[in-house]
Parts: sequence; C-alpha cells; structure tokens
Amino acid sequence: MTREQRIAALKQAAAGRILIFDGAMGTMIQRLKLDEAGYRGARFAAHPRSVKGNNDLLVLTQPEAIADIHRGYLEAGTDIVSTNSFNAQRISLADYGMEGLAYEINLAAARLARAAADAAMTDAPDQPRWVAGALGPTNRTASISPDVNNPGFRGVNFDELVEAYQEQARGLIDGGADLLLIETVFDTLNAKAAGYAALQAFDEAGVELPIIVSGTITDRSGRTLSGQTPEAFYFSIRHLKPFAVGLNCALGAELMRPYLAEIAAVAETLTIAYPNAGLPNAMGEYDEGPHDMACQLGPWAKDGLLNIVGGCCGSTPEHIAEIKAHVEKYPPRQVPKIERKMRLSGLEPFVHG
Repeated sequence: MTREQRIAALKQAAAGRILIFDGAMGTMIQRLKLDEAGYRGARFAAHPRSVKGNNDLLVLTQPEAIADIHRGYLEAGTDIVSTNSFNAQRISLADYGMEGLAYEINLAAARLARAAADAAMTDAPDQPRWVAGALGPTNRTASISPDVNNPGFRGVNFDELVEAYQEQARGLIDGGADLLLIETVFDTLNAKAAGYAALQAFDEAGVELPIIVSGTITDRSGRTLSGQTPEAFYFSIRHLKPFAVGLNCALGAELMRPYLAEIAAVAETLTIAYPNAGLPNAMGEYDEGPHDMACQLGPWAKDGLLNIVGGCCGSTPEHIAEIKAHVEKYPPRQVPKIERKMRLSGLEPFVHG
C-alpha cells in the first residue's frame, strides 16, 4: 500500500469509526530502566556530554527496544502509532550537544514506526495502520520571556523554529510517516511555526500529508501556557486546515473533558484527545489504571466528542486496549457545519457577526 493509498484509507476509516491512537512512549521507555551506557550505546560511548534522558536518541542506540514499544501498542489495537521523535529537533537536541543528528534521528524514528505498522498490516491486511510523525513543542517558547527581569526577551524566534521544524519534518516524511503530529502545544506561536515548516517540507518533498495539532491545557485555568482558551487556540491554527485538532497531556480525562468539548463544538474538522492517566502523584507517577481511564473516556465517545482517542503520560498498551474496548461501540463525532463568519483570536476568541 502506497502512502497515498494509506492516507485515503485513513480518511475513509475516520468517517466510519473512532480511531485509536497510541499511548505514552516515555512511560514505556522508563520501564526499560536504561542507564547512561544504555542510552549511549557503542556509537556514542565517548560523547562528551551526558545523554541519559535523551529518549529520541534511542532510535539509534536501542532501536529494537523502541520497535518493541511500537509493536506493543499495535497489538493493543492502535490504529495510529506515533514516532519516538518528540524532542528530535536541533533546538532541544542542543542540550545534549546532538543538534547535528536531528534529521538522522527523525528518519530512523519514522522508519522504525513504519516497519512496525507495516508488519502489523501484513498480519492483518484488512486493518490499515498509520504512522504519525511527532513534532513536540521544543524546550523554548517564542511568546514568553524566560527572564522575568526582561519581558521583551525571547529564547527563540519564529524563523529559528521554522528552520528546526522543517528539518525534523523532512526526516519524518523521508522515513515514511503518513501524517505529521504537532503535539503538546503550550505556545501557539511555536505551533504556527511548526505548521508553516510542515507546509514548506511538503512543498520540498512533493507530498501533502494530513496534519494533526494537539494543544495542552496547563492547569485548571483552562488555558495554554501562552494564555489562550481552547476555542482561541483552534481559531489560531485553523488556517492550517488540520485533519484533526484537540488536546493531550497535562490533565487527566476527568479534568480535560470540558476543554475538549469546547473545541469539539467549534472545530470544522476531526477531534483528537489523548489525556494523561490521571494527574501525577507525589512521586511523579500516574495512578489511573486502564479500566479507570477507559471508564472516563467511554462517555466522551457516547456523547459524540471523539474522532481519535489515545493516552499520554502514564498510559500503556493495557490502557489503550481498554480504551478501545470502551469506545469502539460508539460512532465517531460528526463534524458540525459551522456558519461562515470571521473568527479571530488573541487570548480569547472573537467571532464577528
């Protein structure tokens, strides 16, 4: 099946059922309990900086371990598996002195996920699987100063973000990704840079892939870190014509629901939600088990809020299998027909007319 055929099949599948996204990559990597040497592998044994915690590097040094994680999620019933590339752009990789590896890491990450998805499709030819190339938010924000004494300072600018994201997107596309996932958006300006970079990469590669944009509401204020409400966030990125838009991370399902519902009411496209397995406890771990999390998400599907659903921090293949069992009996959310009006956004949405 060619990429074009897979994309057509993705759109057809999304019209008929709720698609299942995968769960947390980081949670599964933590279970490996790798030490510094495990992260380095033989290739980077002499690297001058510590690399423990650079999870994206594992696609080069522990590829079989990452492939096993993908296989675990696919066996649990995942339709869309995401690449292990959350921080794999040169801005974040600079913390490890590995910014020169950005393209290579993304290429390898996409190839690993592609191979796992293709193997699953070989075993079940009537069940297509897709690869989402993951582009995380970076470790810098283009909208907020990191220096409280200098509000006008920025740690990164738009052009720098575009350059880094375009390199990342190019690797993911070349590695076989079916769509690009701009995820865990805490600063919408970063996401707009990622979206622009994706479009540039599409032009460069001569392809056009679906784009998913997933924001994150940082706390009970119901806003992103850069201050936008969910509706304003959607209005800010709707020019990208995303295949799906929604929320992930930061909150568990119970607290995320009203914010996802706000997006579902105004989005002229599909919705996606992959919350954490509850809120972290005092040890930074997630206590919400597969059944509890699935029982939270089942009513979302029943009430017509979901087109794509999965899990973020703390979730595992067991969570995904349980979520699938709870939502698959419900039809997907029907995309509403929104009256044509001018829709603008700052921190709040503005609808004219």
